[in-house]
Amino acid sequence: MRDARQRSGRPAAERRTRCVSLRRVPRIRLVAYSDYLCPWCYNASVRLGRLASEEPDVEIEWRSFLLRPRPSAGRDLERFRAYTESWQRPASEPDAGHFRTWQGDAGPPTHSLPPHLVAKAAALQGSEAFRRIHEALLRAYFAESRDISADATLRALWDEAGLPAANFSRREDPEILRRVLAEHEEAQAFGATGVPAVRAADGDSVITGALPLATYRRWVERLREGAAGSAG
Repeated sequence: MRDARQRSGRPAAERRTRCVSLRRVPRIRLVAYSDYLCPWCYNASVRLGRLASEEPDVEIEWRSFLLRPRPSAGRDLERFRAYTESWQRPASEPDAGHFRTWQGDAGPPTHSLPPHLVAKAAALQGSEAFRRIHEALLRAYFAESRDISADATLRALWDEAGLPAANFSRREDPEILRRVLAEHEEAQAFGATGVPAVRAADGDSVITGALPLATYRRWVERLREGAAGSAG
């Protein structure tokens, strides 16, 4: 009986020890400013998403930055198609998104705002809904040649993500527009002149550019060490 009690008690003690240890691990929160029309932001999204999936104490909060804040109708499709050939550069990097030069006659996108409004509307339904739309928007634009400034495209992506059709109209909420614009201004206040730009949630400056995954990992490790030192 003594041996049985020891065997049954040991796992419970170990579980208690592990729970205490997990509670003491501070979460590492990164704020990433990004635009859905930016190819380098796609790479940063892939890398930071992988980092968060591998490191349970890492949380990424995506905020808006508007490279094209206002509509510019009448953009030349052939010039735009030629521009998308430059996407092969980010495509050639390790841990990159999926890119292809623009196909078909859709687009080019008029401005950055519409996909951000839809992403924020999805975020109101939870982190999983946001993740699905966030990834779908990047994939649709860079890999599927879909105009993510067009309302019909955005509605189709919403439906494909399995989100409630009735909630698509939330993108028209003035509060969502206010939040997108405020995040853009916030990024600039922290020194972002382009994207992707990432900062520690409690930091006062951003690191700009799609960094290699290994660099993001080293940065997180330094943040983790600093947080542990402060807690100790």
